[in-house]
Amino acid sequence: MTGRTGRREQRVVVIGLVLFAIYSVAPVWWLIVNATKDRRDLYNSNGLWFAEMNLGKNLSELATYQDGIFFRWVANTILYAAGGAAVATIISIAAGYSISHFSYKGRGVALGVLIASFMIPSTLITVPLFILFARIGLVDSVWSVLIPLAISPFGVYLCKVYADSAVPTELLEAARLDGAGEFLTFIRIVVPMMRTAGATVFVLLFVGNWNNFFLPLTMLRGSERWPLAVGLYSWFANKNDSVADRTTLTITGALLSVIPLAVVMISMQRYWRSGVAMGALK
Repeated sequence: MTGRTGRREQRVVVIGLVLFAIYSVAPVWWLIVNATKDRRDLYNSNGLWFAEMNLGKNLSELATYQDGIFFRWVANTILYAAGGAAVATIISIAAGYSISHFSYKGRGVALGVLIASFMIPSTLITVPLFILFARIGLVDSVWSVLIPLAISPFGVYLCKVYADSAVPTELLEAARLDGAGEFLTFIRIVVPMMRTAGATVFVLLFVGNWNNFFLPLTMLRGSERWPLAVGLYSWFANKNDSVADRTTLTITGALLSVIPLAVVMISMQRYWRSGVAMGALK
């Protein structure tokens, strides 16, 4: 009976995982299929299977439409996503380490404010941020998007939790006894030991920044500074165009926008593997 029960549970788990995999892959499959279609096939053929191959034509139109503004949006998105995530990761590692391993007055209050701050929806503070940046003259500039993305309370808390277990106090004290200053200790010891946490924070922030919509929609007016999310939305929301089918362009652009996310996820795998191996050794 025990063996039959175990096999039954395994089947349920496998079926659940297969259904979850199909659910996760289905939108990407839909994008791949429909990015290969022209306007006629997009509306008249099966949405989950191929028709006449027009991917090359769609890519060519995407590259030339509105003087190639799509690739300007790609560059803007890379700047916002990678730049904001990189700065936020560095700040998160430093702040998380300091909260974890330094004792100072108000540390408990700071931790409480930190936990409360990442529970506040980001859309809730977008309007106050807009008013602030409007008063200092930064609205409709890249800084109005980059500066808010450079701070991540959740990233700080995640690095703090990781530093509690991954950075031993004895090792820090040994480095200080050897004459290493706090900055050198942080660079040479703390940062290498927190690579896994840093990679995790960077990937989470990169994906979040890449898909960020409401902040740039509020802060940016000119289409030259828009990220992909806002630019593709503008095409889809205003479909009337005699030059090209904006729906097809939006689908093709959405498919291309997935590629950088996949590249970042794959390139960061080695840090997670090394972190897991280090945890097993400990």
